[in-house]
Amino acid sequence: MRDTAPNDCFAPGAGLMRHADAIGLLKSRISPAVGAEAVSLEAAGSRVLAETVSSPYPVPRHTNAAVDGFAFCTSDYDSEVGTLLTVTGRAAAGHPLGPGAPPSGTAVRILTGAVMPEGLDSVVMQEDTDTVEDGGQTMVRLPPGLKAGANVRKAGEDLQQGEEIFSPGHIIRPQDLAALASIGHGTVLCYRELRVGVVSSGDEIVRAGARELEIGEVYDANAPMLESLVRLTGAQVTDLGVWPDQRDVVTDRLAEASRNFDVIVTSGGASQGEEDHMSDALAALGSRHFWRIAVKPGRPMMFGQIGQSIMVGLPGNPVAVFVCFLMYVYPLLRRLSGAPWPTPRAITLPAAFDFPKRKLGRREFWRATWIDGPGGGQAEKFARDGSGLISGLRAADGLIEVDEDVPAVRRGDPVAFIPFSEFGILSR
Repeated sequence: MRDTAPNDCFAPGAGLMRHADAIGLLKSRISPAVGAEAVSLEAAGSRVLAETVSSPYPVPRHTNAAVDGFAFCTSDYDSEVGTLLTVTGRAAAGHPLGPGAPPSGTAVRILTGAVMPEGLDSVVMQEDTDTVEDGGQTMVRLPPGLKAGANVRKAGEDLQQGEEIFSPGHIIRPQDLAALASIGHGTVLCYRELRVGVVSSGDEIVRAGARELEIGEVYDANAPMLESLVRLTGAQVTDLGVWPDQRDVVTDRLAEASRNFDVIVTSGGASQGEEDHMSDALAALGSRHFWRIAVKPGRPMMFGQIGQSIMVGLPGNPVAVFVCFLMYVYPLLRRLSGAPWPTPRAITLPAAFDFPKRKLGRREFWRATWIDGPGGGQAEKFARDGSGLISGLRAADGLIEVDEDVPAVRRGDPVAFIPFSEFGILSR
């Protein structure tokens, strides 16, 4: 559930908020907002678990051979000179030797994955042995120097019976599907996928490919970017189109969207201007809070709720949209989806640039690339800072995070580089 007083969920403190305070407020107010459903293992990749999963039995369930060779008992073996043993049976994966132990002083031909016969504890690789026939009986010569328990997978060495594997909130990865399958889970209980609607706002916005632009119009660069970013969080996304600068239309559409979506993400109209009808519509339908965050790019943001639906209003410039989404909306959607709040990990790299003077008191996120330098990796800042320059996003491998109290960055200074891969974005 969300905060018990949902209309106050996004109520900020007074004044300009620092980045850490904004993150702290969101983390303290946001919790999973969706129910759970059974999901087949084939469809469970990237879903968020809603249950604790423990192993009902040991994995592997039986001690088995790790290689093709011959199983034997170390008490029948002389490690100094080797041993010649009679082969009395054969075991293969899915075809165990049978009940009872083989006769003392004998070996069993065994193949990878086969259950170890009773009383035998080691396996010698077949390429390390010689076999001979003696009176119609196969004999195997074991070389000296073999260790007790060699080439054997012990029952439970991967998982013990009752061992907890996953807890609620875990995001299921491909290797986790293998673990779930290994304990026989055909279905798992997952949180329902978050439903997110994406809206563009403004009479000047035209969708790419729709028609030629007229004077004063721009193509909508934000919607396709936002839809792709939302998918990276594991949520379902729906394009709700471009909404005009008409208050009645915006109010009606916003009311309808709030009934059908867990989260509504808008770009443009996130301030209190004369034509920012999204703001008035949100205030009329639910609760509205403007956040003035001491962050560049992207200072003005709008948060609110209409019933159980959350609305996030992002700035209009693509770079600000991108950065604000990664820093605030991405973790918010992950947490609402049932996963823990994800804090992006930063890599400390030497700066490959000089930035001699910067304004204090705000957190900045600079588009950057990872380059190879004389001593290893370095962070190179994109030369221009304009929040409408998509070329900087396209060229970047990540963001350099600069704290509020850093007056300058000199070449060679350590900087915090957050790779886009922290958000599931592929490298160039």
